[in-house]
Amino acid sequence: MVEQEEIVPFSSLKDGRKILTVSQLNRQSRLLLESKISAVWVEGEISNFKHHSSGHIYLTLKDESAQIQAAFFSQYQRGLRFELKDGLKILAFCRVSIYEARGQYQLYIERVEPQGVGALQLAFQQLKEKLAKEGLFAEERKRPIPKFPKTVGVITSPTGAAIHDILNVINRRFCGTHVLLYPVKVQGEGAASEITTAVKTMNEQAEADVLIVGRGGGSLEDLWAFNEEPVARAVFESQIPVISAVGHESDWTICDLVADLRAPTPSAAAELVVSSRLELEDRLRECKERMGFSMTGMFERYQERLSDLASSAAFRQPRFLLDQFTGQVDDLGRRMGSRLTTLVSSKSQVFQGIMGRFNALNPLAILERGYSVSFNEKGDILKDIRQISEGDVMRTRLHKGSLVSKVSAITP
Repeated sequence: MVEQEEIVPFSSLKDGRKILTVSQLNRQSRLLLESKISAVWVEGEISNFKHHSSGHIYLTLKDESAQIQAAFFSQYQRGLRFELKDGLKILAFCRVSIYEARGQYQLYIERVEPQGVGALQLAFQQLKEKLAKEGLFAEERKRPIPKFPKTVGVITSPTGAAIHDILNVINRRFCGTHVLLYPVKVQGEGAASEITTAVKTMNEQAEADVLIVGRGGGSLEDLWAFNEEPVARAVFESQIPVISAVGHESDWTICDLVADLRAPTPSAAAELVVSSRLELEDRLRECKERMGFSMTGMFERYQERLSDLASSAAFRQPRFLLDQFTGQVDDLGRRMGSRLTTLVSSKSQVFQGIMGRFNALNPLAILERGYSVSFNEKGDILKDIRQISEGDVMRTRLHKGSLVSKVSAITP
């Protein structure tokens, strides 16, 4: 048997032994492993997930009894639609190799699929949970759609069936409504970016009263632009009310959940956004008839009241009614005079009684009986000889008038 050529050259010692350096051993092991297993699908659960600032992802892929390190470089992540995280079970298409610098056996991932559920469906669920926690789907923040918009902004493909359906419905239901089209791609690469830009631009221009964002039906892949996070945030931040009209009856997109109103088809969106002219005319006709009936009934009631007044005694014999009122006024005058006289007499008696009690207590009344009151120079009433001395001047109040005297002697 012919011996194969060594991949890595050996170093020989004097005793004939062949020796590899660590680098040579790791390199030979890597080449041997890569030659035996070039690429393989590996199933496992993610743990130790780390997203490096460079964009590369490092993780451990494990099952019940073993684990292996793996690297997922950024250039292979472009088609990844869902978020990798610890605990997620995946299928990874990867190369098996050895990182020579550390002699570490690991996987180099090139493609990832979620295990048990489609990648798009998983991405939808992850984004839905994230935005729901932030409140983007809350019903209380959603605004009412204007009933009679003058201008309807439509964000869709200019060549698709959606714009034709919308125009047909609007022209049929309320001809004269202005439609402002912002043409965008509705599927494929760059569609989400164009839809996002359209929503922001129409808000900046502020010409539309309501926006319809949508397209005709299609597969989950076809409708994926309406499940992108930038589109959802643009619709959430829109100052103009938004109707999502992605053409699918049963399934909802993220755009449907964020929008102020969801319509199952573009045609249904057009019907929701404009009222039917015929329906409006019928309603106006009904209002006119009801108003006419109401006014007729009111006129009839007032006519009856006027007839009753015209046949009353006040209109047939006004002088008789005036004489009755005159008699009532005279009677009221007499009653008021009598009541007033009685009231004055009663109050006068009360006043006389109060004055009698007041005069009985009045100190001046005592002077009428021959008594007098003396005051010192300060004006204090003299009650005791100690309040005055010989030679002081005092004033005496009599019943009529007063006199001033000088004290010549004091008798205890």
